[in-house]
Amino acid sequence: MPRRSRQTRPCPCGSGAAYTDCCGPLHAGTAKAATAEALMRSRYSAFALGDAAYLMRTWHPETRPERLDLGSDGRRFTGLHLLETTGGTPLHTQGTVRFRADYTDADGPGSQTENSEFERLGGDWVYVDALGFS
Repeated sequence: MPRRSRQTRPCPCGSGAAYTDCCGPLHAGTAKAATAEALMRSRYSAFALGDAAYLMRTWHPETRPERLDLGSDGRRFTGLHLLETTGGTPLHTQGTVRFRADYTDADGPGSQTENSEFERLGGDWVYVDALGFS
């Protein structure tokens, strides 16, 4: 059975839509996230696909690291579960998204729960920081 291309396979964010109809346009820069949740989903997909450039572009300049090394720990993301959102709609300037990201690494399967803070900067949603991990 042939492998589906990134364009025709389901988006890693778990929306059920094809990558080209979901996070693909955000990664390509042809669309912008309308909500904090949409940005968080697109950032999860970028982590899953190894798109460090997109992650850096969507990170608040005051909290963005100088560089990002994806994949050096061998972690492969396998699922996203949204747990809670506050604010973050097209009418807000701030919001939070709490989620659980499942992964597999050298130690086997695992998960990480994060409550992320987002802010509008120049009209665009950006990731600010993690408010907490577990």
